[in-house]
Amino acid sequence: MLGTSVMIPSWIVHAMGGSDGDKARVIQALLFVAGINTLLQTLFGTRLPTVVGGGSSAYIYPIAYIITDSSLQQISDSHELLSKLSTTSLSCKQATQVVASALQCCSWTSQRTSTLQARMGAGTVECGVMLGSNCKIWDLSPTLERFIQTMRAIQGALIVASSIQIILGYSQVWGLFSRFFSPLGMAPVVGLVGLGLFQRGFPVLGDCVEIGIPMLLLVIGLSQYLKHVRPFRDIPIFERFPVLICVPFVWIYAVILTAGGAYRHKSDITQHSCRTDRANLISTAPWFMFPYPFQWGPPTFSAGHSFAMMSAVIVSMVESTGAYMAASRLAIATPPPAYVLSRGIGWQGIGVLLDGLYGTVIGSTVSVENVGLLGLTRVGSRRVVQISAGFMIFFSILGKFGAVFASIPFPIFAALYCILFGLVASIGISFLQFTNMNSMRNLIIIGLTLFLGISVPQFFNQYWTLSRHGLVHTNAGWFNAFLNTLFSSPPTVGLIVAVLLDNTLEVERSKKDRGMPWWVKFRTFKGDNRNEEFYTLPFNLNRFFPPT
Repeated sequence: MLGTSVMIPSWIVHAMGGSDGDKARVIQALLFVAGINTLLQTLFGTRLPTVVGGGSSAYIYPIAYIITDSSLQQISDSHELLSKLSTTSLSCKQATQVVASALQCCSWTSQRTSTLQARMGAGTVECGVMLGSNCKIWDLSPTLERFIQTMRAIQGALIVASSIQIILGYSQVWGLFSRFFSPLGMAPVVGLVGLGLFQRGFPVLGDCVEIGIPMLLLVIGLSQYLKHVRPFRDIPIFERFPVLICVPFVWIYAVILTAGGAYRHKSDITQHSCRTDRANLISTAPWFMFPYPFQWGPPTFSAGHSFAMMSAVIVSMVESTGAYMAASRLAIATPPPAYVLSRGIGWQGIGVLLDGLYGTVIGSTVSVENVGLLGLTRVGSRRVVQISAGFMIFFSILGKFGAVFASIPFPIFAALYCILFGLVASIGISFLQFTNMNSMRNLIIIGLTLFLGISVPQFFNQYWTLSRHGLVHTNAGWFNAFLNTLFSSPPTVGLIVAVLLDNTLEVERSKKDRGMPWWVKFRTFKGDNRNEEFYTLPFNLNRFFPPT
């Protein structure tokens, strides 16, 4: 999850007008909220060993619409005060009062105010103000104000859009919709959850093959070829901890290449991907920072922004549903019943609400890479995931420590993704064992779902740029973002095609071929005795919230 938590803010924050320091603070807030959401999901949600956080790439489309919104490109608010004083020479006492007014206009927090006041001694102030030797004031950083206003707009959109998941989850509507699912329909959808992320795999690894290829080979070698080698008795180290062993070795190797000047005369893309000192996270991250709600100021609300963000929330529900199905298989649990699935989606909506309150830039979803890690390490313990959530909260508060891990080059993560996303895709394919693959009906549904699930999003993505928001390009930006987001998601397109075909083609005569005799007992909480073992709420809460 750490790779996604660094990648997406790195792409978005600078487009919003933020600095490396803002990027570090966003990553800290994202890790903090991810830790809280993971604890909530494993305790009160689906209770599956899944990490909730990192964000789905589907959120990038509505966020790009918000970033390029004309109302945010032409900001005229707190800087009006500064522009009026741009040519005024003041006493230092008067200048201090103006700086205090600017701080209030920009809604700087007390923690950031202390940083700003420290910079006053050097003659500069972050909030669009600069003090010269004669205390003359002029505008210095309008992009910073744009970053804050854009952040507030994204926060408002996330807060409103979270209501979709909360309502669909806790009202059991999503559980009722899951009655249209079957092993035949879930196989390609879960498969597309993994296959749909292929752009994060080898294309990113290829940006620095001298780091990515060794990482890929090492993980495969330790986890597969040396898994039976046990240097310590009864402890399968290479099978359980291939990631923990390989990442430090390849990371040190990357540090040596960087220090040795291997990338000194390379292109900017190569240096950004390979060097270990280009992220600027360690130097800009504070030693200690406790994220808190509205740290960027009060959110702003816009109907267009909220409708656009709702599309990403819908896509996130589909992707998370597929990830829950895959996690249940890897954790040797029963498929989550409709009630449990709705409960998980409801808590995920609470997570998106927290994302909006804390200003993490992007909404939460189930971490697909961590689902794959369940299969790679064969550790499906809920307690292990809860401990890892505690570490996420710890590293988010102690910023320097978290920044050290966040500075790992992206190709190292990409090498892991090649394995982890592939594992999730194979789990989806494994659902076909409960269906009749000699049926031409089933073959057509599977083939068409997989092909369109990859082909349609690829068609939409090739038209998408930051300036031209995708294939759908009308005068209504929120409508463009809504449709482009939905049809740029492989699992969403796959779910639409699979559910439509599977529930309209020879439904009654194909129940056995679809795998329904095996699947139907998992629809209800009491349909299988093992459901109570896996999904019962802790602290005897089922007395107050009985399964429906």
